[in-house]
Amino acid sequence: MNSLLLANLGWVASAIIVLIINIAALIIIPKGRKPTAAMSWLLLIFLLPIAGLVIFLLIGNVKLPKKRRAEQAQIDGIIRDRVAAGDFAVDSTEWPTWFTRVTAQNTELTSFPPVGGNTAELIDDYEASIIAMAEAIDTAETYVHVEFYIASWDETTRVFFTAMENAVARGVTVRLLADHIASRKVAKADETFAELDRIGVLWNWMLPVQPLKGKYQRPDLRNHRKLVVVDGRVAFVGSQNLIDRSYNSPKNISRGLKWQELVARVTGPAVTEIDAVFLSDWLIETGDQLDEIVPASEVEASTSPDALVCQLVPSGPGYETENNLRLFLSLIHGATERVIITSPYFVPDEAMVYAITIARQRGLEVQLFVSELGDQGMVYHAQRSYYESLLEAGVRIFLYPAPFILHSKHFSIDDDIAVIGSSNMDIRSFTLNMEISMLVRGASFVAQMREVEQAYRDAGRELTLEEWRREPAKSTFLDGVFRLTSALN
Repeated sequence: MNSLLLANLGWVASAIIVLIINIAALIIIPKGRKPTAAMSWLLLIFLLPIAGLVIFLLIGNVKLPKKRRAEQAQIDGIIRDRVAAGDFAVDSTEWPTWFTRVTAQNTELTSFPPVGGNTAELIDDYEASIIAMAEAIDTAETYVHVEFYIASWDETTRVFFTAMENAVARGVTVRLLADHIASRKVAKADETFAELDRIGVLWNWMLPVQPLKGKYQRPDLRNHRKLVVVDGRVAFVGSQNLIDRSYNSPKNISRGLKWQELVARVTGPAVTEIDAVFLSDWLIETGDQLDEIVPASEVEASTSPDALVCQLVPSGPGYETENNLRLFLSLIHGATERVIITSPYFVPDEAMVYAITIARQRGLEVQLFVSELGDQGMVYHAQRSYYESLLEAGVRIFLYPAPFILHSKHFSIDDDIAVIGSSNMDIRSFTLNMEISMLVRGASFVAQMREVEQAYRDAGRELTLEEWRREPAKSTFLDGVFRLTSALN
């Protein structure tokens, strides 16, 4: 057989393989996906058939394995049974009908009801929030539950680790969950978890990628939650990881980057719901079902006229739908006066873009706070690709100044509704990350958030449409390219 014939046969075989890949992609990829995500995957595979297929096989599944989804459904059932057995009645007679429907939607999706009698204090100082958590741990008598996307033992977090060590010495059970990939890749990770072993903390990885141990799922499905619970009495939720504000990264340190965060210190029955999120993750990762959770009906509730109604909304690939995205959309559509969003990574899907621009068309004030700098190039450019259309719609965009990365994740609706938690306003947080969001109704809490938002305005500057239109073509070209890749989920 001559070389020309072999070459021709090779080309024919390659063409057949590419055709088979393309046909299979057309059949498999659109099923259950949003059109934008499906089109992005198809474009990648049509342009780069072999490479695209390999990437799809690695990160094309947006759900956790069936076993883990079944475990989440089981946990939802446990929560639902406990809710049915408890007294969680909240006086909703003065709520707008649309807001009552939103809380009902959340309960349907997550099994967590809204609970009253809560307090929440916002902490926007990075070191002060870690100190506040450590001080709460110093009061622990029974247990401490800690869950972070990134946990690291360094000079900034040393006070937190010391508090855990002292708690263990007093006979307090301290449990810690950390995301496997995120916490393993930071500096001195081995020292961090050796220290946890030394001080007697019971710890476990979240979503471990350990195929040799039979633990594997799509590698970029991560647990992004951040929370601390002490004795079921006090809890902390927000955007902050347990690490120095430079993330101990040489690249960040050389650029002088510092993370700016927002954390809420919570008391009241909502602490039980935050604790239930931890216990759910602990059960899934360890197989141990813990019964020490304090029922919400037994938690001391605030009787202040400023007491808050709170509802926890966990979300992620363990659920059948995007709980956080549905919450955010429902709130924006229900707003009557203003929508103020803070997100370090703002890469919305089409529904979110429509909700925001429709809010402007309805005459609402809409503001967006983002960082002037980006720490993740692809996400930063994808985010920028939305600025022009938002500015044209009348959305006011405020840029938080360098060298800070505004990592806070929260937004407020009108004057009495807000959300704070770990979820960004991006496709990754909607579909790929396990997140925790706390919905809050209470004018006193939103007043605190207004002070934080004003501090962002005072520190930064407003981006105008005229300024944006002077952006160099090279930058906007990259923005458009990475906007396409952002839909690969």
